Amino acid sequence: MRSPNPWGLSSDSRPARREHAPTRTSAAAAAGAGPALRADDGNVTTALATHPVLELALPPAPRPALSRSRLAVALLATVALLVLITALTGCSSTPDPTVQVAPSAAGTVSPGAPESERATAPNAPAAPVAPAEVAVPSVGITSSLMELGLNTDGTVEVPPAEKGMTAGWYTGGAVPGEVGAAVIIGHNDTRFGKAVFHDLKKITKGADITVTDMTGEAVHFTVTATESVGKNAFPTEKVYGPTRDRALRLITCDGDFDAQGHPVNNLIVYATRS
Repeated sequence: MRSPNPWGLSSDSRPARREHAPTRTSAAAAAGAGPALRADDGNVTTALATHPVLELALPPAPRPALSRSRLAVALLATVALLVLITALTGCSSTPDPTVQVAPSAAGTVSPGAPESERATAPNAPAAPVAPAEVAVPSVGITSSLMELGLNTDGTVEVPPAEKGMTAGWYTGGAVPGEVGAAVIIGHNDTRFGKAVFHDLKKITKGADITVTDMTGEAVHFTVTATESVGKNAFPTEKVYGPTRDRALRLITCDGDFDAQGHPVNNLIVYATRS
């Protein structure tokens, strides 16, 4: 078998006839096809055309215009679809007075929220007023209330140690006196000494708890139960979860101290509106 001649000569040593590359007038050329390719010793290399390439500027294909009949059908279909969607969703500007939604911690709007976040319906009830003070007369506790939210890790805030004699209301729960669980948190002790809820452990079932709001209106609660639980077994759903009662929970530290000097338990006082 004869090996291919890299110089383009035929077997009788006569120069091989070469054809000039035709001018590109095809659709591929008009689309900007690249330089022609040839095989040279088994390697694909780029060969520039010897003649200028004629580029054709092809106009874009025209879009078929919609006839009047097709346009009318499309408009009618759009109107029919809108009517169907309205019927299925039951859109109405009049609220259904029979529908009642039980408030929960997740859906509670803080009384201090901007006006735009509050209910705007004409007959909507006024937003509840934030609590300002809590008192437990039977154990000698009276404290103003600060607002508490969530830490960046999702845990509930507690009052700072330097304000140990001030309790805090968790704004993610219910407003005291409203349906749902309202939660008030206070320290037992801090590095500065005894704190606001130091004597809360003395409270008994049936005791009165009074919460006064910013307008001076007082709401009374009756203690129904108390429990001391380990912090690693805190009943989150029982304390913060939704309830149909107008409930109040008071929380503080309790129990023995761990190696770092922190109480290992939480004392929880459960109460409902009187």
